[in-house]
This record gives sequence, C-alpha cells and structure tokens, in this order.
Amino acid sequence: MRGTVEGLPTAHPLVYRLPGVYLGHPFLEGFLAGLDEVLAPVLLTLDNLPAHLDPRTAPEDLLAWVAQWVAAEADADRPLAQRRAVVADAVARHQRRGTARALAEVVRVETGVVPELTETGGTKWSTDPGESLPGEARPWVRIELRVPDPGAVDRGRLERLITAEIPAHVGFTLEIEAS
Repeated sequence: MRGTVEGLPTAHPLVYRLPGVYLGHPFLEGFLAGLDEVLAPVLLTLDNLPAHLDPRTAPEDLLAWVAQWVAAEADADRPLAQRRAVVADAVARHQRRGTARALAEVVRVETGVVPELTETGGTKWSTDPGESLPGEARPWVRIELRVPDPGAVDRGRLERLITAEIPAHVGFTLEIEAS
C-alpha cells in the first residue's frame, strides 16, 4: 500500500505557492510543511506517471495492477524480469492469440526455450470441387520441449498456460525431454 514516506522531499513545496506577504509566518510554514509530507508521494507519483504505467519501469507493487489493464497473468511466483516481459508483450500476444506463433512465444517466455510445434490442421486452395481436405479431422497440436532439466519445468503450470492460449476445440500433447 502506498502512503506517506517519512522525510521524502517534495518537488513542489506549497509554501512557495503563497503570495509573498504570507512568507515568514511560522504557523503557515509549519502547516504547509505537514501537507507537503502527505502530498509528496502523490505528487512524485503523478510526476512519474508514465514510468509507473510502463511495465518495464513500473514499481513492483504496481506491476500487477498494470497487468490487469492488459489482461496479463503476472504471477508473483515468477521472477520480476519474467513478469515484466509478460505484461509488456501482452497486447501484442492478444493479437496473435490462437496461432502457433503465439503458443510458441508463451512457452518460450515460461521456460526460456523455443518449443517445436506440430499441427494437424492445414489450408488449401483449389478450383476443383470435392478436393480432399488437408490435415486431419481432429484438430491437435503437439508441443515438444527440449530443456536442460525437465524436472525444473512446472508441467501443470505450463499445461494451464497452453490451454489458455490454444483455441478451445484444439487438443494438445506436451512432451518435455532433456536436451
């Protein structure tokens, strides 16, 4: 929770906003100094608002809030750099959602390794009616992941991320092997 920060100087002291006739009054200076202490975090946050809203520079406690704006899953159990990358790329990932490229990117961000994907679908163009359709009847994707330590990969978490990324009617097989 953000609040007052003891001893935090303000960039905009209220005493200097008064007309000159009020300067030098101990009561007013003391009263305004108390307000400065309360308002300093607010004014500094507003002064740095662009940096607070940028996932690359946002304070750690605001990163989860920024993640909600772009519908990103920035779990606190991930390293900070990985959470920042997930939030920073969320909008672009949403545009590619449901594609092999997006699926590969989600797996890469989670594990640090680019997976090998094999899809059962396909497209084809033909002027002949009744032409056979490409791919297989059952939509499926096979994800092969070669990592140095397969035991270090959280399979359950990875499967949840994959399920959220692929279209609802598409099944998948996840194979994690040692590289």
